[in-house]
Amino acid sequence: MSFTTRIKNELSNIYDNINTNKSELSGILRNSYNKELNKLEIITENSTVCKHIYTLFKEIYNINVKTEYVSSKFSKNRLYSIIINDKLDLILKDLEIVDDKNKYKIIPNEYFLDSEDEKRAYLKGVFLMCGSINDPKTSMYHLEFSIDEKAEADNISNLLNEFYLNSKVISRDKGYMVYLKEAEKIGDFLRIIGASVAVMYYEDIRIYRDHKNMTNRLNNCEQANFEKSMQSANKQVEDINLIIEKIGMDALDDKLEIVANYRIKYPDVSLQELSEIISYETGKIITKSGLNHRFRKIKEIANRLKEN
Repeated sequence: MSFTTRIKNELSNIYDNINTNKSELSGILRNSYNKELNKLEIITENSTVCKHIYTLFKEIYNINVKTEYVSSKFSKNRLYSIIINDKLDLILKDLEIVDDKNKYKIIPNEYFLDSEDEKRAYLKGVFLMCGSINDPKTSMYHLEFSIDEKAEADNISNLLNEFYLNSKVISRDKGYMVYLKEAEKIGDFLRIIGASVAVMYYEDIRIYRDHKNMTNRLNNCEQANFEKSMQSANKQVEDINLIIEKIGMDALDDKLEIVANYRIKYPDVSLQELSEIISYETGKIITKSGLNHRFRKIKEIANRLKEN
């Protein structure tokens, strides 16, 4: 079962008051229904969503609702059809699908989605019909709505952005896509439409992935620092060996000779580790900065020897 299907199954078991239920039905109808003569038909691949829509129509309008299986050459999955013949004009007008002259409304009137709860319910209905979310276990965070009409795509995007979700709209070969890419925004959307179980799953996986990515970045950073430290230590050993070969270790003053001997003895340790070793074994504190200063002097001597 896909993550999207699990979300829709969860949402299909949630009912609210009559106003929000109407808002949800409006979002469902506007993005799914096929109006033919005296029949209103909604088709879905999800049996739980089908039952949910059936229940909404029965409870709100007290009408006879017919459901049946539908075969399609375009889908391998079984399709479910919800057919309504009663009170068709009343329902379409009541849900802001058509106006008083039975002409299709581009978007619902503002008063129909006046409250925040009604906007949430509308988005829930839209998602049930044409929304999908990638499982957070995959490598990409993505939520999208496949919309036929540009005006409806813009309307959905505007509703999403009223909740600060930063949605975008792009044109497709057939219709439009409203989408979210940010992981946190997708989690917020699931909270907005009331999918609390999906939110917990999504956030658990997202936090795990973020933690894993952070650990990998830290490991990569530590590896890079280690390699850089080794390169620096190897260069210091080369400089010291050049000095020994050309003029001998005795040519260095006492402070430089001490750090040179310790670097030869401990060629693989970092500056910080070397400073701790020298401080412990000699009883004289030398900081990483002080050690670095002495190695710069050794490097200057080695460079002069190279030039000569």
